[in-house]
Amino acid sequence: MFDAKRTVRAFALALLSASLLATVATAAGEIHGVVNVNTATLEELQLLPGIGASRAAAMIELRKQRGGFKSVDELKDVKGIGDAGLERLRPHVRLDGKTTVSAR
Repeated sequence: MFDAKRTVRAFALALLSASLLATVATAAGEIHGVVNVNTATLEELQLLPGIGASRAAAMIELRKQRGGFKSVDELKDVKGIGDAGLERLRPHVRLDGKTTVSAR
């Protein structure tokens, strides 16, 4: 017999597990390529170390307000990104060019 509740729970658990694994991989710095913070999507920004959905959304909002970032240092104006966070991001972000990042 088909149990809808059990199926939904299993699916939700699988999604949560996949999300956590992606977060752990990104947090560990296992990304390759760069992100153009002036054109990146919410999903692309979330591939950056220490950037989840809320910070990515805040980055996009600040980008819109300013008409784009002129300096990588402006990312410190995003709530939750301080000096240490900026240094983790710096090797992975650009202000122009193509976004080429991928998580492994």
